[in-house]
Amino acid sequence: MLVNADFHVHSCFSMASSKDMLIKNMAPKSKLKGLQLLGTGDAFHPKWLDIVEESTSYLGDGIYTSHGMDFVLTCEVEGKNKIHHLIIIPDMDAARELSEKLPSKNKHHDGRPKTHLGGAELLDLVRDYDCLIGPAHAFTPWTGMYKSFESIYDCYEKKPDFVELGLSADTFMADTISELKDFVFLSNSDAHSPWPHRLGREFNQIELEDISFSSIKKAIKNRDVKANYGLIPNLGKYHMTACTKCHKLVDPLIAKENKMKCDCGGRIKKGVDFRISEIADFSEPKHPDFRPDYVHLMPLAELISTVYDKGVTTKTVQNIWQKLVDTFETEIDVLINTPIDEIKKVDSEVSLAIAAFRNGTLEVIPGGGGKYGEILFKKPEKEKTLTLDNF
Repeated sequence: MLVNADFHVHSCFSMASSKDMLIKNMAPKSKLKGLQLLGTGDAFHPKWLDIVEESTSYLGDGIYTSHGMDFVLTCEVEGKNKIHHLIIIPDMDAARELSEKLPSKNKHHDGRPKTHLGGAELLDLVRDYDCLIGPAHAFTPWTGMYKSFESIYDCYEKKPDFVELGLSADTFMADTISELKDFVFLSNSDAHSPWPHRLGREFNQIELEDISFSSIKKAIKNRDVKANYGLIPNLGKYHMTACTKCHKLVDPLIAKENKMKCDCGGRIKKGVDFRISEIADFSEPKHPDFRPDYVHLMPLAELISTVYDKGVTTKTVQNIWQKLVDTFETEIDVLINTPIDEIKKVDSEVSLAIAAFRNGTLEVIPGGGGKYGEILFKKPEKEKTLTLDNF
């Protein structure tokens, strides 16, 4: 069975997360997005585990269900050198025991615990409990594995189970690195809120025997991810080298000459695009035979906002989003599958933006330095009716 799964999200207990990141909100919103399986996030936080148990029914083999959405326990951990690791966990007992064993001063306060353990130590610890582990958003400049290491094996010593690409990278970029040719890639949202432009903005289409932890583990080990869905990378907020204060894009070589200091006094962060170019072995991607398609997405709410010149969380945008999803079932169907003529019947202006997204004619101002890229949609000018006054 083909399942759309987003394994990396955060609960209300993570820093900078919405208080609305609760099972009762995450479940229906992810279902409307087009997902069938969602990570719980923050599964080393005791209070969050209590909420998961209280808010779901246990189906067995690591799967918890609520409001028609199935969940698997997942957690992001910040390890040595501030590197982030994503962990997929087999059951509640394993999560609670690992939470107790993880050396961390903030694990009872923050859903994403910090520890002094390095990648190799974390890998050994969680594999004792049959967990899956890999680098989270592997290329990002603040907390990605490749910001500190030239090789994934320098970090983990052994082969981890997967590589999470992150919002600022895709398969075409990652497959320029030869050591990743044997790894399965995951694309996840890293959502901190249940807004439709966050939750499920990246996900994996994965072949499972059934929805269970055992099947998830087997599928990842067998590289049965059939498609990665994710943002166009230059929409990611760390795609280009840029200042973290004024967000001006800066040539990476000039940034190095200026010791990563911007004219405005802010700090410049190296972009994912440039970091990958530094460690790449090929100028063009070399995809292994098992590598699935990477399908580029843009959040539907952001497309709607470009049409109506309103913020993505405004009532106008959210009402139109809801109307489209109510009509065509899921956001993914609206973005990819529904005929444009059908969308036009609901909102003719938005149908033009979706058509432009599909045919690749939308302009994107790249993101960097912590600021997301910006989608630009120019409405076609209406044809003028010829009258005598035009002459």
